[in-house]
Amino acid sequence: IEFRNVSFNYVLDQQKILEDISFGVKKGEIIAVVGPSGAGKTTLVDLIPRFYDVTSGEIFLDGLNVKNYNIKSLRNEIGIVTQESLLFNDTVAANILYGLNYASKEDIINAAKAANAHEFIVNMNKGYDTIIGERGLKMSGGQRQRISIARALLKNPSILIFDEATSALDSESEILVQEAINNL
Repeated sequence: IEFRNVSFNYVLDQQKILEDISFGVKKGEIIAVVGPSGAGKTTLVDLIPRFYDVTSGEIFLDGLNVKNYNIKSLRNEIGIVTQESLLFNDTVAANILYGLNYASKEDIINAAKAANAHEFIVNMNKGYDTIIGERGLKMSGGQRQRISIARALLKNPSILIFDEATSALDSESEILVQEAINNL
């Protein structure tokens, strides 16, 4: 990933949220974007999957401008875990599988193990077939995050984005989620 002189503002005549940002990330490299609330961290990572297009400058993936990628193809290569887990009133397995056409039960279990989720899942009343409620209300915040990480792992994307994935968790859950991130 390479950002070249990237600037962005939501409304053209207003103040820039990001201005003249340049950096690169090599395959296999991990970076952290740190700053105060409202500094533009989420906006910065939202430019990679083209939730927004840059106002000026360019973003490249493997040397190709992201604007030259088909949006669906681009987003298929990106896994995103946000602060707020997006879960559905369905089974644990279906929530991990969400967005994919097919994966074997073994693949789902392996993703859950890597996300430190398998142990709590098998202890649920119906294991992977447990209905978790709307937005995962039958699980803790840390459990919801680990389901989201398992989903991202199962997708096996080229790029993983964690946008404040541990900010709303207690310290024990944060440790488990951090271990899951390290497993990636």
